[in-house]
Amino acid sequence: MADDLGYSSFQHAAHALRVGQASPRACGRGWLLWVLVVWVSASGAHCPQILQQYTEPIPRALQPSATLAQVLDVVNDNSARVQAFSTTQAKIMTPGLPSINANIVFQRPRSFRLVAQTVLLGPEVDLGSNDELFWFWIKRAQPPALFSCRHEQFAASAARSIIPVEPEWLIEALGVVTFDKTAPIEGPFPVGNGRLEVRTKSVASGRQMLRVTIIDDSRGVVLEEHVYDGQGVRLASAVMSRHLRDFESGATLPRHIEIQWPPAKFEMSIDMNNMQINQLTDEQRALFNKPTYSGYNEIDLAQPNALGPPPSANGQQRAPASTRY
Repeated sequence: MADDLGYSSFQHAAHALRVGQASPRACGRGWLLWVLVVWVSASGAHCPQILQQYTEPIPRALQPSATLAQVLDVVNDNSARVQAFSTTQAKIMTPGLPSINANIVFQRPRSFRLVAQTVLLGPEVDLGSNDELFWFWIKRAQPPALFSCRHEQFAASAARSIIPVEPEWLIEALGVVTFDKTAPIEGPFPVGNGRLEVRTKSVASGRQMLRVTIIDDSRGVVLEEHVYDGQGVRLASAVMSRHLRDFESGATLPRHIEIQWPPAKFEMSIDMNNMQINQLTDEQRALFNKPTYSGYNEIDLAQPNALGPPPSANGQQRAPASTRY
């Protein structure tokens, strides 16, 4: 199954990183993609203890034959109730690799922090964002570095050739979906099984994009979101389930999310156990500051050749001058 999904190439890249055989650029295209969506392959993970949450039934929010304006209002109102969320009980799963635990914290507008770790070895991956920039770090990567990029420089950065969608899309993938009513929006179109489809056209990083959102026609919760480029190629998908309604905020969010990036033949799932909504502490808010790691240089992805030198004329990767003998 892994070969059918094209996943074996990532496993090969991950192995090359561990044994130090791959060049920075060759490795970068394998593990950079993985890291930027919570990617990690590490042993020693354990199953988290799932705590019972105080939730209430999800009421009907849409009447039959609801208009587009009514559908958009219900989805936007639900997301507006979420100013922040956190979980120390997240679980990350990918095909062919062991699951791993993660702490996830989010605060509007785009502050985000995810630290994936094992019990014995501590943090393995650190992914974060604030209003100015995003960053990521992976303990076992070569070269050892903390990578970052300012949001406004993402479109022209080295990360743009690897990541098919804007980094902020991860927030929508976790269920906080907001429609821009000034954008061209079509629908709702019934697509069967109690679902409605809404299509939004936009321009991101200079490219035409189409976002297709699937919504429950009764509860008004987002079930799926798919992003296509101007040629109709699917770039990213998120399928959401196990929705729970938070008693205090009244917000309904998924607790299980399946994410796919078809161009990279990548897929993963996240269980958001014990999610706390609008309850961040000062200590959690401090997590939105870019960290430093002893022994790891900082690399700005907006700089030329941030992931290493381009291939030479004969197609071979050249090592950085500092590592050649």
